[in-house]
Formats: sequence, structure tokens, C-alpha cells
Amino acid sequence: MVTYTLRRLALTVPTVLGVVVVVWLLIHLMPGDPVEVMLGETAARADRDTLRAQLGLNRPLAEQFSTYITGLASGDLGTSIHSRRPVAAVVAERLPATIMLTLAALAVAIAIALPAGIISAVRRGGATDRIALTASLAGVAIPNFWLGPMLIILFSLRLGWLPVAGSGTPAHLVLPALTLGIGAAGILTRMTRAAVLETLGEDYIRTARAKGLGELRVIPRHALRNALSPILTLLGLQVGSLLAGSVITETIFAWPGIGRLIVDGIYTRDYPVVQGCVLVIAIGTVLVNLATDLTYAWVNPRVRYGDAGN
Repeated sequence: MVTYTLRRLALTVPTVLGVVVVVWLLIHLMPGDPVEVMLGETAARADRDTLRAQLGLNRPLAEQFSTYITGLASGDLGTSIHSRRPVAAVVAERLPATIMLTLAALAVAIAIALPAGIISAVRRGGATDRIALTASLAGVAIPNFWLGPMLIILFSLRLGWLPVAGSGTPAHLVLPALTLGIGAAGILTRMTRAAVLETLGEDYIRTARAKGLGELRVIPRHALRNALSPILTLLGLQVGSLLAGSVITETIFAWPGIGRLIVDGIYTRDYPVVQGCVLVIAIGTVLVNLATDLTYAWVNPRVRYGDAGN
């Protein structure tokens, strides 16, 4: 298990470095000048040149990239061009809100998908199965930028049950979590159904039923337990999708997380902030996938044995 863990850790390093290089290039090569955003297009050329020199934006791109990588090696994410604050401090202020939203959305997805997937598998081909499959397909197909406003119109403007946007109370978390969680629930429902269906055809399930065990014991103790491996894998992947999806959702609901900070940084051409946010999301996704791999190997030891042979 130690060898398997070290091998997976080694594979995460080039992934994170690749993300750093690609994001840095995309941010610096996209149109727009942060100096013009800060001073305005009518500012004098001398003032713009002075500010550009103060921010280090007049240096060659290769030199700027070298400085950025050197700073990363020492844990320095740089300084915000717009607020002149350390990027690490700015990101640290917003990170808890994004983590809270991601966990809430994941809880919504699990609460919807596991019961729906299990019931759909047990009642395969029936009306319940068809309804669950149709609902899961709709959850996957509906984009967040449409679902979010629809939820606001229904639950905030018409029914008046929940606040439109912002943060501060648990009620503010409900609509963003639903917006993110419904899409993840659609994918997870279909995976749960497929995994449980596969285990229901195994010999040990027939043996358990032949012993007189009821469905309430057979399904959770035998079928679901042995179907957890692919479900856990998909859950890990969904965390990364939820972190990426938070960019749109946080903007719609004015949620003070990293996603909204990325959008603000793009508007102001604040390169270090955007790079820092994307780097944190990338590292978080990689670490979650690593934890998923290790959990999968722990649940199914054959995985690490097979990996060792490669």
C-alpha cells in the first residue's frame, strides 16, 4: 500500500505543473491590459508606463514566468495587481466558502442519488425506474447557468422561501447547493443504478436471498456494499467538477468563494489572483482524486496489486 501511495503521489506532480504552465500562458496571452483597467483608457502614457514598471508587467514573459515559478517553489502565490495584497491571503479568505458550498452540493447529490439509484435498480423496468432515469438525464443536461436563475425565480421571487443571493445564513446556502448538487446527482444516480444492478446478479445475492434474508438486509449489506467501488470513484471525480462548476454558481448567487474571485480577477485582469485561484482548485482536485484512488485501493486490494504489476 505504501508503494502504491508513493506512486500516485509522484503522478500528481506533473499534473499540477502542467496546470500551472497552461493557466499562466492563457492568462498572460489573453487580450486586455490590467494597467488600462486600473487607470482607464484616458490615462497619460507616462502614468501607464510607470504603473506597468511598478507591477513588473514591462518585463519579458519568460522573466515573469521564471519569477512566478520561483515564488511558487517558496509558497508565494504573488501579489494581487488590483488590491496589492498577497494572493495567498486573498484566496484563504474565500476558500472556506467554496469548500462549504462544495460539501453541501455533494451532500445534496448523495442524498438524491443513492436512494434513487438503489430503488431504480431494484425496480428495474418499472415506472419508478423510468422516472429516475428521466430525472437523472434531465439533471445532467440542465446547465447551472439556467438552473440557478430558475430556482431563484421559483423559491425566492415567487414563493419567497429563500434569499436571492449573498451569504451569512444557512438559507443562503440552499439554492447554490441545489444548483450544483442536482447535476452531480444525475450522474451519480445512473452510476449507482448500474453498480447495484451488476451486484444483484451475483451468486452471493442469490445465496443471501435463499437463506431467507429480506431485501432491507440484502440490498444495503450485500448489494450496495459491493457496489461502492465505482461509486466512490465517481464521487471523487464529482468533487473536481463541483469545484469547477462553482465559478458559474457563485457568480449567479453572489457567493463569496473562489469561483466568484476568479471572475472578478478576469474582469480586472488580475493575473496573480486568477492563477492562484485556479492553482488551488487544481491542487484540490488532484488531492481529492488521490484520496479516491487510495480509498478505492483500500476497498478493493486487487487494484493496487494490479497496479504493481504494471
